[in-house]
This record gives sequence, C-alpha cells and structure tokens, in this order.
Amino acid sequence: MGPIKRRDPIACLSALGFEPPVSGGDHQYMKGRGRKLRVPNPHTEDIGRGLLVRILRQAGIEREEWEAL
Repeated sequence: MGPIKRRDPIACLSALGFEPPVSGGDHQYMKGRGRKLRVPNPHTEDIGRGLLVRILRQAGIEREEWEAL
C-alpha cells in the first residue's frame, strides 16, 4: 500500500460496490455499503499511504479485500 493515483482507488471502490463520485460541498463523495465516503479532490500529487488507509477504514474495507483487487 504505497502512493496511488486518485483514479485507482476510485476504480477499486467502484468494483467493491460504491457509486461513482458526485460533488457535494468541498469534496466529492462516493456512496456504497451503507456509507457515504469522502474522496480527495483531484490534484497533481498521488494519494499517500496514510490517506489511503483512512479512506479504506471509513469505507469498511479490510486490507486483504483491497489487495485482492
């Protein structure tokens, strides 16, 4: 789990049942698994390990499930 491009976790979250991102306030959101998940805004830098871990925790996705994709 290292730095990752923004589009990669969005694609993986979609494969795990989350809807595509929609605008809502300051950030975009994805809905799925009974949760509303805030995703980072597009920017030039990759998403670091710490932020990715927080996103997965909020989404209720275990590391093994994520790495199986």
